[in-house]
Amino acid sequence: MKISFVIPAYNEQDFIGPCLESVMRELGTIECDAEVIVVNNASTDATRERALAVPDVRVVDEPQKGLVRAREAGYLASSGELIANIDSDTRLPEGWLTTVLETFRQDPDLAALSGPLIYYDMSRAGRAMVRLFYFVGYLVSAVSKRVTGKGAMVQGGNFILRRAVLDQIGGYDTSIEFYGEDTDVARRVSEVGRVRWTFALPIYSSARRMKGEGIVVTGLRYALNYVWVVLRGRPLTKDYKDIRPGSD
Repeated sequence: MKISFVIPAYNEQDFIGPCLESVMRELGTIECDAEVIVVNNASTDATRERALAVPDVRVVDEPQKGLVRAREAGYLASSGELIANIDSDTRLPEGWLTTVLETFRQDPDLAALSGPLIYYDMSRAGRAMVRLFYFVGYLVSAVSKRVTGKGAMVQGGNFILRRAVLDQIGGYDTSIEFYGEDTDVARRVSEVGRVRWTFALPIYSSARRMKGEGIVVTGLRYALNYVWVVLRGRPLTKDYKDIRPGSD
């Protein structure tokens, strides 16, 4: 079972190194067929060069800036049966890859797998608030699924899809800029296969957005867009603040 890591990167020269280091460390702990693709998404810094400096990493250029466009470009360039979507400011914890491969091998009907983010540069109180947000989100998605037949939870930056299912739903919706992209994937995948959320698959991530916009504001935006995508099929929010260096 081949797994393709797809990592969108826009002006991430300071984060892409530790991210790739964690991926390569995990690949060194288990024998598997894998490829690592960094999607250089219109970067104006040294992101591309730093990614290429890591052996066995392939860089794909997507000149049109946008997270979902970058995910789509990586998916189209990949060849794995599983597509692991992580972000350039994430870091895989020990055992992440083993958990993913074993879960999909044990459940041939599983279409998508996802887990939470743990913000390594956030205060203890902040991380507690985020954990509460995840638990509430998980309960809401479970109730929504039971009552309306709709609802599935996927965390952007920490989700794995079967390629056959992504092919079946026509890939990513590149008309979505940022908010709601993960909920859109969860909604469409859940219509053709099973989506599983597990707290046993965390991944470390930077809290840059939370710090830049505030935990409450960011949480509310994600929550509102989750509801809008589940009920109306489109996110409520189109605009978003780019927190990366060199942003417009």
